[in-house]
Amino acid sequence: MDDCPELPPLFTFGVIADIQYADIDDGYNYSRTRRRYYRSSLQLLRNAQESWSESAVRPEFILQLGDIIDGFNKGRGASDRALDTVLRELSCGPVEVHHVWGNHEFYNFSRSALLRSKLNSAPSTDGSPSGGQAAGDIYAYHFSPFPGFTFVVLDAYDVSLLGREESSEEYQEALSLIRQYNNNEDLNCPPPDTRGVQRRFTMFNGGFSKDQLDWLDSVLSSADEKQEKVTIVSHLPVHPYSTDPICLAWNYDELLAIIRSHSSVVCFMAGHDHDGGYHQDKNTGVHHLTLEGVIETPPDDNAFGTVSVYENRMVLKGNGRIKDRVFLFPGRQSDADHRAK
Repeated sequence: MDDCPELPPLFTFGVIADIQYADIDDGYNYSRTRRRYYRSSLQLLRNAQESWSESAVRPEFILQLGDIIDGFNKGRGASDRALDTVLRELSCGPVEVHHVWGNHEFYNFSRSALLRSKLNSAPSTDGSPSGGQAAGDIYAYHFSPFPGFTFVVLDAYDVSLLGREESSEEYQEALSLIRQYNNNEDLNCPPPDTRGVQRRFTMFNGGFSKDQLDWLDSVLSSADEKQEKVTIVSHLPVHPYSTDPICLAWNYDELLAIIRSHSSVVCFMAGHDHDGGYHQDKNTGVHHLTLEGVIETPPDDNAFGTVSVYENRMVLKGNGRIKDRVFLFPGRQSDADHRAK
């Protein structure tokens, strides 16, 4: 039962993942097993925007979990035009958007271009205490929308073949890493004769550098001391039970180890796996949510959510393919499968 049904939420926010807009006819995924609705994904974004705008309690912000436009735009010379189209829709909403970078961002743009683009939603480096960034060209930052709550945006392609010049040291290090597990000519194909988590070593995934992991460890240590509640967001999932293993970050285990060494983390949200997924880590009570993708949602359906945050829980009100869920914060009895009323 709802602990305090009469109390309003402290704040709310919207979530949406894998819009992958392109002004092209419907197609299929790489294995041709799932239909993709490239053009109509824009209308599903509009549906989400209308819902958030008309809500009695408007969201404080929107989490856009990556793959905002599809890689097909690049070959058609339409990357900038497609991005402008989607961002124009998002700008019609009432609140700021925090953008996560996925593989399709890097299919369309270089890392340096993304850092200069409107998809860089990191806080300005003005000494403000409400946000902070990782060093260098790592796209990772944290922000606090309400006292006692912190959100951390991670760069799941910090270690990657995507968005890096082939002559760069970063590219060569990533290539050396993936070649330890995958000898296919096409690195988008998973390693042959492998099952489970070993299938994650593909070119459309990536990982987190030591610098980023050390930065996250520091952010979480500070949150522990302040007894804050932290939600981490990334395009790639990091818990093998929250996704198809082929969608996991390369060094998901290292990131999980950091989460498990801190008391402040309450939830990890990701995209990438268009089927979605959920698991509550039994060791920590941390909720791992993988959001269903807009791109594989039929035009007569929806795929977005609104999260209401309370002192002891977050309540996800899903739309269309996304289920309602209640995430009780760790330390309380698990009620993750309880449907929000």
